Amino acid sequence: MQPLVRLEEIDKSFPGVQALKKCKFELLPGEIHALVGENGAGKSTLMKILAGVYRKDAGRIILKGREVEIHNTKHAQEMGISIIHQELNLMKHLTAAQNIFIGRERHPRLGFLVNDVRINEQARKLFEMIHLSIDPMEKVANLRVAKQQMVEIAKALSFNMDVLIMDEPTSALSEGEIEDLFRVIRKLRQEGKGIVYITHRLEEINQIADRVTVMRDGEWIETAPISEMPLQRIISLMVGRAIYETAHIHEDQYANREVVLEVKGLRRGKEIRDVSFKLYKGEILGIAGLMGAGRTEVARAIFGADPIEGGEIYIKGRKVEINHPSVAVHHGVGYLSEDRKQYGLAASLPVDFNIALASLWKFLGWLGIVKDSKIRDNAERFVQRLQIRTPGVTQLVKNLSGGNQQKVVVAKWLTRNCDILIFDEPTRGIDVGAKGEIYKLLNELADEGKSIIMISSELPEILRMSHRILVMCEGRLTGELLAKEATQEKIMYYATMRS
Repeated sequence: MQPLVRLEEIDKSFPGVQALKKCKFELLPGEIHALVGENGAGKSTLMKILAGVYRKDAGRIILKGREVEIHNTKHAQEMGISIIHQELNLMKHLTAAQNIFIGRERHPRLGFLVNDVRINEQARKLFEMIHLSIDPMEKVANLRVAKQQMVEIAKALSFNMDVLIMDEPTSALSEGEIEDLFRVIRKLRQEGKGIVYITHRLEEINQIADRVTVMRDGEWIETAPISEMPLQRIISLMVGRAIYETAHIHEDQYANREVVLEVKGLRRGKEIRDVSFKLYKGEILGIAGLMGAGRTEVARAIFGADPIEGGEIYIKGRKVEINHPSVAVHHGVGYLSEDRKQYGLAASLPVDFNIALASLWKFLGWLGIVKDSKIRDNAERFVQRLQIRTPGVTQLVKNLSGGNQQKVVVAKWLTRNCDILIFDEPTRGIDVGAKGEIYKLLNELADEGKSIIMISSELPEILRMSHRILVMCEGRLTGELLAKEATQEKIMYYATMRS
């Protein structure tokens, strides 16, 4: 069978970084091909070259047996190649149909008019083709993330594509939404489309992929049918090193320690309903629950990012009124949002300045002038301590991998010397190797006496890391489990215990 796509000897460099070195990849018609590797392995870069986002430095792109040069994304779309990025590229104020046909809305004969009736009908046909119930006239802002993902797929189909590249498509989806997505992907496979599926959630690969390609450090490592690649082999090929394993500490070592945070009767509408709990010094307190359970809402309320209707917060035994994040930071509370790019980082600024952002007053000299040398020295200390992989502290944060971006946020709060750290989905969108490094870092922080609240949708992560586990459902705390008694089944029981 002739491949849809074959990439050969692909090289790509960015300033200070060799992103790809003689990489290869092949995609067959009617194939779902998983592409895996650690953050920074070069997966997205390789696929962005195929999609016309980047130009290759060297190598060959062979499309349906013919060598081609792909100049830009429009050129790639004309050749039948579409990409759905991890961060969805939709305009929230426009309708689903308008997003699908953006730039192609004009009336075929009366070019100065926008033909909404035509694009709504065409969008409806696209949705019917993949068995989706989405109103073409619904504004994208009103759709759940899963539906927005489907709009992106419909947009790709509208270009009559043969190759669909999906970069971390399930990172923000629930289990039910993932099943809906898989159903659509399988239907596309039946129609002979080739699908490149980039993911860090390795458990999904066995469910959806036909073959898997592993990359590491910008190089191709191995390609094989999924039946010949057990999970442990994939992980071993990805990381090329031992993965940090948590030595679980029994929670009874923490029970007699100081209570650093106590929440009593926290309330806000249906999102937070009478939530009370304690956090001990040096403890990792896991909070589990399904999407919409209220976990993030509780974290944001404690941090002062959202208002509360009632309840009390005590820090080290003293009642505090936290009505703004600056007040929380003043009391030694740091919050690492699940959306680190929007709420945790200034991505277009360098590493050293990001690390200093929450503590700029520490780096002021005479007449309030910022001392760049102090900011740089501080950043270099944390880059070494947290093993942040960067060419230097002046590297822009947007050029770092997801795991290293997460470490920059941690360094920011450690520079501020926060004693209470709230991690919301700390390993979302990062690979298995970087996860191990984040786990190691969390345990080291707890050993140093930092107290950590860890919110995670991944039950193995909650079970692996937590000393105690709180479970939420529909805004309420429905269960509390000690680490030694917790199982996935018990957590799911409490996570579905509706009032």
